[in-house]
Amino acid sequence: MLLRVGISPGRFRRVQLRSVPESVDHLKDILREMLELEGEFSLQFEDPDFENALTDLQSIDELPPDRSVLKVVWDNIASLAMESPACALSDTSSVSSLDTASTSSHSDTLGSPNFYRKLKAAKDLPSPGSVQIPKFSLDVELRLKQGNEVYKQTKTPIVPTREMKSAIITAIVESIFASDCYPDKADMKCYAAALVAKHPCLTEDGPGTGYDGWLVSLWFKVGNYRTKLRKAGHAEVSVNKKKADTEEGMKFRIKKARRAEVNFLPPHAEGQSDESLDDLRSQMMKETEKKTFDAKFIKETMDVTFSLRRREVIEIQPLVQVLRDRWPALFFKDEICREFFRITQIDLMTSFRSSLARFTPALLKYYRKKKESAGSEITTLLAPLDDQVADIADLRERVALEGLPLVLKEDNGCLFRKCFDTDAEETYTKGVKIGILSVVEDDGVAARRSLPNVVNIAVILEETVVLDDINDLPSAVGYLFGLLYACNMEYPKGLNYTFEVIQKVFLELDAQNCSARAISLRRKIFEFLR
Repeated sequence: MLLRVGISPGRFRRVQLRSVPESVDHLKDILREMLELEGEFSLQFEDPDFENALTDLQSIDELPPDRSVLKVVWDNIASLAMESPACALSDTSSVSSLDTASTSSHSDTLGSPNFYRKLKAAKDLPSPGSVQIPKFSLDVELRLKQGNEVYKQTKTPIVPTREMKSAIITAIVESIFASDCYPDKADMKCYAAALVAKHPCLTEDGPGTGYDGWLVSLWFKVGNYRTKLRKAGHAEVSVNKKKADTEEGMKFRIKKARRAEVNFLPPHAEGQSDESLDDLRSQMMKETEKKTFDAKFIKETMDVTFSLRRREVIEIQPLVQVLRDRWPALFFKDEICREFFRITQIDLMTSFRSSLARFTPALLKYYRKKKESAGSEITTLLAPLDDQVADIADLRERVALEGLPLVLKEDNGCLFRKCFDTDAEETYTKGVKIGILSVVEDDGVAARRSLPNVVNIAVILEETVVLDDINDLPSAVGYLFGLLYACNMEYPKGLNYTFEVIQKVFLELDAQNCSARAISLRRKIFEFLR
């Protein structure tokens, strides 16, 4: 079944269903999932028996068999529109309008931030299609007009200059603050989405929504602009300062370290602001693009911009690819270790490698003891140890790490993956949120060897190879663990205990709060160390 679904005025989505839903409620659940809808709504459809007039959908059998046009009717919009009679939803297509009769203040009209705040209070999120993006200065509008025409033909976005981007962000934030001094993240998403919808040439390349970078810039600009208004004596900002500090403002300021982070969300250094630190970030980005960059400058700049980066990681929670585009140095091997030290005050690789060397003999003894009960996977994993003569120390450490998920009753295949150097990379990265990929030489007999020749080891985050050319598997595990902290990523389901052991047993971070499974393995390790 092919559906054209009207979510809001001027915003339609094409939905292809593999089968006819069992009921109207089933169809609503499908639309909620596929279109990421929140809140309560009903559905109307274009009834062919009445010249495609909109009719409430009571039964799936009422829909035409192959394709239909549906309208989402939000339950809460009608009541809010009655509160704000000037609100009017118009549509030039088959979706009808919601007409109202009287007038009210501009601040409560549909499309204003105050209206969205009421909408969210009713547990219904605003749609980007209803947000009004202000007009910019003449030169910016001309450049956007030209960019939109080029984008329409070539789908090539423009790269706005710093001045142009600043003018766009400032105009949008000023428009927001005309009605609401305390917009939240949902508002920012709507404005960022509406910006690229109105000016497609500003769409960002790469994975994600296409407006992640604009969302980050808007979020930080709102905080800076509110600070300026407060210093200037703006009445509403000054009056609501206490509210902001105790409610919305403290939402992200409260330290919520979950994995023994010493510096989970540090404040800016004295004399620094979001804008000054973002300028440094831009300079650092340009430096990393050079063939031979200044490593000292990057290290010093990463130290200074740490607070801004953590705010972005914790508050915005961007995709890894977006974070990599904005902070490329964060994915350098040395900087992964330095970032981990900034967060935890622990030397990542030194602590991890020394603990691994210490625990490996005990782990291998425990694995051999578990061979009969753990199944053939442990036996297969230990088999190369009997044949290997050279580099036995490296092999023992690798086996010790690969065996962790098995003895913890987790799937080590989810974390440790292998492919041939002749295989397509995307075949092994697709669907992988977190993993380590070992690329082995395809010489015709590698598949029959117990120890194939590994030519490359890479770290995968969110289906993207973020780090490669790693010397050995233990180093790859260390870098992966450091990136989980740097990107504030959750441990993946199915490997939670494995990463807990690395954190609390190997690195002794929050070691006093272990799960029963981690405590049991730690006890076994120390028994075999005696």
